[in-house]
Amino acid sequence: MNVRQMRRRALALLAPISVLLGASPALADALVDNVDGVALDKQGRVVRFTGILLTLDGKVTRLLARGDKRPERLDWRADMKGRVAIPGMIDAHGHVMDLGIRALSLDLFTTRSLAEATSRVAAFAAANPQRPWILGGGWNQEVWQLGRFPSAAELDAIVADRPVWLERADGHAGWANSAAMRAAGITAKTVAPAGGRIEKGANGQPSGVFVDGAMELITRHIPQPTPRDRNAAFLKAQEALLSAGITATADMGTKVEDWLTYRRMGDQGLLRVRIMAYAAGVDPAIAIGGTQPTPWLYADKLRMGGIKLYSDGALGSRGAWLKAPYADAPGNTGLPFLKDDQLLNLMSRGAMDGFQIAVHAIGDRANQQVLDAVDELAVTYKGDRRWRIEHAQVVDPADLPRFGRNGVIASMQPIHEASDWRMAEARLGAARLTGSYAWASMLRVGSRLAFGSDYPVENPNPFVNWATAITREDASGQPFGGWHPEERVSREQAWRAFTSDAAYAGFAEDRFGTLAPGQRADFLIVDRDPTMASPVELRQLRVLETWVGGEKVWERR
Repeated sequence: MNVRQMRRRALALLAPISVLLGASPALADALVDNVDGVALDKQGRVVRFTGILLTLDGKVTRLLARGDKRPERLDWRADMKGRVAIPGMIDAHGHVMDLGIRALSLDLFTTRSLAEATSRVAAFAAANPQRPWILGGGWNQEVWQLGRFPSAAELDAIVADRPVWLERADGHAGWANSAAMRAAGITAKTVAPAGGRIEKGANGQPSGVFVDGAMELITRHIPQPTPRDRNAAFLKAQEALLSAGITATADMGTKVEDWLTYRRMGDQGLLRVRIMAYAAGVDPAIAIGGTQPTPWLYADKLRMGGIKLYSDGALGSRGAWLKAPYADAPGNTGLPFLKDDQLLNLMSRGAMDGFQIAVHAIGDRANQQVLDAVDELAVTYKGDRRWRIEHAQVVDPADLPRFGRNGVIASMQPIHEASDWRMAEARLGAARLTGSYAWASMLRVGSRLAFGSDYPVENPNPFVNWATAITREDASGQPFGGWHPEERVSREQAWRAFTSDAAYAGFAEDRFGTLAPGQRADFLIVDRDPTMASPVELRQLRVLETWVGGEKVWERR
């Protein structure tokens, strides 16, 4: 039996999908017809449909099954010629403007060695003589198998006449040349701020790498992008997201300048992707929202509803805050960003004005710190708060059950496991890996999973993420059978974490996230059925069209 025959048989055996279909209207405004549609209902079960009835303002009226009568009077009808339709994918954790700015800067993400990286820096500097600073990112000394951080001297050898600043792939460290350090006034006497570290050489001089909080020593001296630059960066990012099949995204760490960019795009009718914005701290949230989250704007395209805080750094730069020292760096337990009472006060300040709180926590001590704060705050701040922990990568097994309390959402990124598993073994040691990237455990203890990619740290492609979630294997199929395969999730669980539960994590489940009556008609036309594709085929899935609110906003050429 081939795939098409299997599909026909599945359609014949499926019970009526009345849960999603709702009552048939006398008239319909528009119809997306002749689709091989597949979605999840509110219980996470797979349903099939062949048409989508929708209103002119882009909301689903009804899903049509095979044999259902089509309305005779329509404002418009689109024939999909039997192609596969699925709900739009939602990225629960990304950085919109960073994605666009990196697209316009020097890209080191695909470099496999220090030599390749420095060659690209030299070529970029030669091609852009008018730029006062050379900016970019994506380097990873682990991928380069360098065994150390890169140095300023290695950049000085190719660009000495102007500052160079290159952020690590995870955004938690930066690499500067000597000109950049001079511009920032960095000397051997410079003290790293709390939550940061200045890497130093044997002579005690700064070596050129600044970790987490210390990055600001350099970045505050970098010329800021103009509004025109920001507009161009946003449009680049939006194109990348829509082409990947992402119709909505959480923007983690929205600055006031970012918000103004989104408003400009919305005012000009250029905002296509939906953005659930989380301010980069309490002050930007208050500057934007005043005393409360903003309303939804531009037909549910934009809202500032939350605040993003940080408890620690990243595992790759040894900034993740651990309960015990790193296995490969004895004496180093990482970088706590805030004292317990400081984090508690910031979370309370945001919560009192009704903002949702999302806290970055990667190490097990950082996760414990956030969980302790949530336990204390939940006594005062009642109701539906949906506290979020972003990444939750390394969790003490003793703390895992605490994710099931107080409605804590585990906002996690499957692709991090595929990128990190070798490095995680080196950083933690085999005995401390239980509770790491523990997706299935989160579901077992009653937490709700919201999946994302953390773009531009990783590629925003949700289908690569989906395949990783169900296999725990990287792109080369390693390790065979999956890394700690007991933490795999089912195909439907992963899909839900990239759609309805990602919307729930942003208080948007009543607006988008499923193809159900009353929801925004956000859907994709793709080249294969993801429920019948092997993991390898799922990674290769191509988006052909992206529709947001019943409007086609991207098409593969």
